[in-house]
Amino acid sequence: MEAKENVLLDIKDLHIWYRVYGGYLKVLNGVNLILREGERVGLVGEAGCGKTTTMKSILQILPPGDFLIPKGEIYYKGKDILKMNSSEIQRLRSREIAMIFQDPTAALNPVFTVGTQIGDVIKYSIALEEKKVHKEKIKILSVKALKEVSLPDPERMLVNYPFQLSGGMRQRVCIAMAISSNRNLLIADEPGTSLDVTIQDQILRLLKEIVEKKGTSIILITHSLGVAREMTDRIYVMYAGTIVETALTKDLFRNPVHPYTKGLLASVPKLSGGGIAKGIPGRIPDYLNPPQGCRFQPRCQHATCSCAENPPQLFEVEKGHLVACYLAQR
Repeated sequence: MEAKENVLLDIKDLHIWYRVYGGYLKVLNGVNLILREGERVGLVGEAGCGKTTTMKSILQILPPGDFLIPKGEIYYKGKDILKMNSSEIQRLRSREIAMIFQDPTAALNPVFTVGTQIGDVIKYSIALEEKKVHKEKIKILSVKALKEVSLPDPERMLVNYPFQLSGGMRQRVCIAMAISSNRNLLIADEPGTSLDVTIQDQILRLLKEIVEKKGTSIILITHSLGVAREMTDRIYVMYAGTIVETALTKDLFRNPVHPYTKGLLASVPKLSGGGIAKGIPGRIPDYLNPPQGCRFQPRCQHATCSCAENPPQLFEVEKGHLVACYLAQR
């Protein structure tokens, strides 16, 4: 099983349900995830499989009153986030963990300048350590953060409004806000999804450089296996609210074991051609009434009676390579 040394984040058996008119959407179904200090981890899977919900639960920014956590623990530096009080959560958000959202237009307030927004983030993080924060210091740190993300003329950028910037520039501003104070963990939720391919590549390269330079741990949420392969040390594959496979990135691509992981890899278009890439038949199950056993069972060509009755537990097929599938246990 996975070693526990230098563990920064440890999610254990996390269940999250959303309250809707017909009952509860049982989205997360026993998620387990470990992140070590300085590690780059990818969380991959189809849209709607619970990746963003998992990450939002870490920062406690799920919609209030609309969700329920019937079971699970989220340990950050040995402390359970789900048991923290409001002041501890505020410190966590301002000093320890930052999140970059996939839509920079929605993440930035259109009626405030870039300088006001990044300045508020810096002021809030410094205020916990210093009683009085000087405006000049905030400006210096704001310019420094914008320079780190390679934005041209950062002093002029401070007086611009988000709508005056391109999509790529807005995403760089969001990254600057995330790194404006030293964070131990950076969560990037598909940071290039709303951008064109060229700008997406620039943003991902920038993130990689910043993480390597600062030694920051990062969780990269993506549905692109190519991006995960280039950006991460280790990958978690998620399907319908469950972790179905995890391994070192090189081991996962060398030896995928779970049928879902194999299906994802087979779905990737190849530059060499060879016909249209295969998709995975079927769709993600209804969370109001999910399958009793393995949630991938209705779409799996190798499913047996055991798959329909009981959900498989993570099984170690080789060192550090865990798979939740009865096929792996044979």
